[in-house]
Amino acid sequence: MLNKGKGSKKGQDKNIEKKLRMAKQYGLSKADLVSLFRNIILSRKLDDAEINMRKQGKAFFQISGAGHEGILSAAAKVLKPKHDYFIPYYRDRALCIGLGVSAYEMLCQANGNTGDTASHGRQMPSHWGNSKLNIISKSSCTGTQFLQACGIAEAGKYLCQLKKEGIDTMGVPFHDDEIVYASCGDGTTSQGEFWEGLTTACVNDLPVLYMVEDNGYAISVPTHVQTPGGSISEALKNFPGLKIFTCNGSCPIESYATMVETAKYIRSTRKPALVHALVTRPYSHSLSDDQSMYRTKEELAAEREEDVYNSYPKLLVEGGVLEQSEVDELISSIDVEIRTAMKKAIETPWPEKSTATDHLYSSDIDLTSSDFETSASFSGKDDVPMAGSINKVLRDEFSKNPMLRMFGEDVADFSDLDKLDNPNLKGKGGVFKVSSGVQRVSQEGQVYNSPLAEANIIGRAIGQAMRGIKPVVEIQFFDYIWTAYMQIKNEMATTRYRSGGDFTCPMVIRVPTGGYLRGGAIYHSQSGESFFSHIPGIRVAFPSNAEDAAGLLRSAIRGDDPVLFLEHKHLYYQGYNRTAD
Repeated sequence: MLNKGKGSKKGQDKNIEKKLRMAKQYGLSKADLVSLFRNIILSRKLDDAEINMRKQGKAFFQISGAGHEGILSAAAKVLKPKHDYFIPYYRDRALCIGLGVSAYEMLCQANGNTGDTASHGRQMPSHWGNSKLNIISKSSCTGTQFLQACGIAEAGKYLCQLKKEGIDTMGVPFHDDEIVYASCGDGTTSQGEFWEGLTTACVNDLPVLYMVEDNGYAISVPTHVQTPGGSISEALKNFPGLKIFTCNGSCPIESYATMVETAKYIRSTRKPALVHALVTRPYSHSLSDDQSMYRTKEELAAEREEDVYNSYPKLLVEGGVLEQSEVDELISSIDVEIRTAMKKAIETPWPEKSTATDHLYSSDIDLTSSDFETSASFSGKDDVPMAGSINKVLRDEFSKNPMLRMFGEDVADFSDLDKLDNPNLKGKGGVFKVSSGVQRVSQEGQVYNSPLAEANIIGRAIGQAMRGIKPVVEIQFFDYIWTAYMQIKNEMATTRYRSGGDFTCPMVIRVPTGGYLRGGAIYHSQSGESFFSHIPGIRVAFPSNAEDAAGLLRSAIRGDDPVLFLEHKHLYYQGYNRTAD
């Protein structure tokens, strides 16, 4: 929230001169300044158009990006669609316009029809996504995006490593200077996964751009109520490994300068940075909210003066960049564009009811089909227990396919790679030794340990899977899977469906489960497969013997759907469920 006061006319003139000097310093031409203006106005006018659609019964909900357009238009001008990756939150309309999403596509999303390229009529408005522009499908969840952003960045970093080593990356696109953009409002900085994401990005030097658009409110809760010191940038100023930039997000020129410096830093260092942009919120949180119930008239009036929709055209006119008539003409042309797009959008048909359950699972590989009903082949050697058969499949698959990655708590033999060649150390390889030795037969960086944080494991795996990597991760005990439930149920399971098949995240989550071990008690003995077997979008496998475990795991790894692979701890080393090697 901004409130700087009016100031004198002389002071305002000097401020305009200062901003125009900054524009020149950062190479912004008249055409650039006008294109920023056009993006800002188009974004606001689309918000207004959707509000009118809601009143007419042509839209079912509306949540605006009003007040955020300055920083977002600047970000779109600096970052690169189809090159960088983006997980924008619901206020990021101006960013998506600048990246290439059309007014027609946005109005189709508001209407929920087949012209919606983000979700094909499956999500609420302002839930952005566009596979052609690298705009990742976004759910309604707040905070989950930051772990996925880390996964997307990790995948890019790993693909660059494979390329340097001359290893085939199977046509998966990547760039050695790519940035992963993930945004949120000030409210989401209270989410635990925001902090988990920051930690992961900083520990692993990931090129993630954290955009915090601070309009002063999380619906009705002011920033000072939830953020230490009332400022996320102040709270983070000593966070190791994180570069912080702050700016007036209502000034497109200052925002552009900040974005140029931020992008330059991330592209050159391959490290994370956070932009804390102060913006306004001239409209209520959504059409389901009325901010006049908790914000004073004086507060709202002060914000209107700072609102980029009002302040930026004034700067252009008073700074001599445009005549008022040129401003009016441009706004009129945008009105015409929106009316044309609106007419076309409303005439676009809704999806057929018969397609409501499409894209729950892969249409290319059906793990339940007879194609996977193959007989096991045996080497004739000694029988192996179920834990051993799982281990052998993991070693075999990982030794052949560098696009597989395994991570989780203690799954690697070593975190410190210099210990791999130490003959006196056996290595960990999982608390049940099921992943023992997999790291030794894999590429460097293919198997590694994660923090003790279950949501972290799943969120990062989702991000990597969206990039074409196949994660095979482990939750150490089923009892502690619940902190990852949001990522599993609302993110992983819905990715294919909510994007109309444009995005997928095929992955395997291995989970030791069940009781009958001495000393396990109530927090190392839980079962709960029924919680997951009723979730559309994921497969659940629960083998009872070594032969089935090997076949099911190999199928899960080679399939195209997310799979929860449950391994009963009591069955790991029994004699009655062994199989020939």
